[in-house]
Amino acid sequence: MTQGSRYDLLVVGGGINGAGIARDAAGRGLSVLLVEQDDLASHTSSSSTKLIHGGLRYLEYKEFGLVRKALQERETLLRAAPHIMWPLRFVMPHMPNLRPAWLIRAGLFLYDHLARRELLPGSRGIDMRRHAAGEPLVDSITRGFVYSDGWVDDARLVVLNALDAFERGATVLTRTKLVGAVRASGEWHARLERPDGSRLEVRAGAIANAAGPWVGDLLHDALGRGAHHSVRLVKGSHIVTRRLFDHDHAYIFQNPDKRIIFAIPYEREFTLIGTTDVEYHGDPADVAITEDETRYLCESINRYFKRKITPADVCWAYSGVRPLLEEERADNPSAVTRDYRLELDANSGEAPLLSVFGGKITTFRKLAEEALDRLSTVMPIAKGAWTAGAPLPGGDMAHAKFEPFAAKFANEHSWLPADLARRYARAYGTRARALIGSAKALSDLGREFAPGLFEQELRYLRDVEWARCAQDVLWRRSKIGLHLAPAILQPVANELDAWFARHPAADTRQRAPSALAS
Repeated sequence: MTQGSRYDLLVVGGGINGAGIARDAAGRGLSVLLVEQDDLASHTSSSSTKLIHGGLRYLEYKEFGLVRKALQERETLLRAAPHIMWPLRFVMPHMPNLRPAWLIRAGLFLYDHLARRELLPGSRGIDMRRHAAGEPLVDSITRGFVYSDGWVDDARLVVLNALDAFERGATVLTRTKLVGAVRASGEWHARLERPDGSRLEVRAGAIANAAGPWVGDLLHDALGRGAHHSVRLVKGSHIVTRRLFDHDHAYIFQNPDKRIIFAIPYEREFTLIGTTDVEYHGDPADVAITEDETRYLCESINRYFKRKITPADVCWAYSGVRPLLEEERADNPSAVTRDYRLELDANSGEAPLLSVFGGKITTFRKLAEEALDRLSTVMPIAKGAWTAGAPLPGGDMAHAKFEPFAAKFANEHSWLPADLARRYARAYGTRARALIGSAKALSDLGREFAPGLFEQELRYLRDVEWARCAQDVLWRRSKIGLHLAPAILQPVANELDAWFARHPAADTRQRAPSALAS
């Protein structure tokens, strides 16, 4: 791209909402520039509980519209990317002193019927003394319920949306900050800044502010605007331990404080536990779990499992700041709505500004669709909604079924170790073949930096998925970092950073669509 390039839409924020909006817009024929001040999914969108779900507990707050919308999206997303999203059964042990069984049954009935289900089985009661999910739990738990939701690799979901946007003509600039923009002559004149301090000026017909926790700061500091809505920053922290159970179900636990805690099978060898809800007032970039949160999560789990855990059992922890839609009625952070609002600033003759407040990962596609529909009322957009039936990159598998594809991929590349073949299939779907390229043996994949991490994959992540450093590879594009022994994690990270320094990315991932670049 060049100084003064013009786009129809400048999207600010490389989290799930920004990437989703960029994808939808590019697919409708707009020239799009997506800018993210750090890496894609480097904040909130890689720090979720990693669920595609309606939000069973939101029924308690009478958020029926939000739950229905999320449930409708659940199966749409599962079909769009079966490699990084899949169904997951959840077990809810019944604790008579918390919520009565009739209330839980009523809630699950609503959950089953608020939206049409085709892929996911419904809920049912179970006898914990006979079900495999009862074995790890304390003996006093004899009854429970099981229901369906979905799992997602959240950071990869963001990357795949950005990749689809790029392949439909969008320009994607990571580590690029919008430092200011003004309206002039019916368009936005925006100033961008790169890590080396260099500045770039572009023009845009409209701006979509999807900066997540920074949505208000961007409005005030970079755009000089106010807003009718605001976000409430709520920190959610998670811990990861070695595997606490052997089956493939997840657990949803009810705490005495009415919080919900999940325990989820994670990365084959681990259990993911979360989340907390804590009011947050600092810089979202500096968020971190506290000792109190770690203890809270351990104590919450220990109410249910026979095997007790302590903070010393935590292998990894992460925190994210959720930019929740501020509402006067919600004193408790857990009760703050997970719904979203789109605020359109578009006075006659002025370039439009659309800002996103709130939201959850499950409803990102619908949010993006609504954002473009709103923008179409104030700017020319020839094409309509299209994403509901479109697979994400790598998700174009026959009948949206992962297991047959994974078996076929492993058979086609029988020289790959089984675990590596499955990881490639899971992470990249049908794009795994492009990653492999012409390789016919492990030696063709180049240097092995860590078990199962070869130079061929680094090149793919650099050239196709905007990876620029070790963190991008080890913790966002994959979770390989979690599988490395502490003694080798930092040396591996150092080697990867050195490799990226020696092999910088070409500029081919940053293009200006020629149709409107002048």
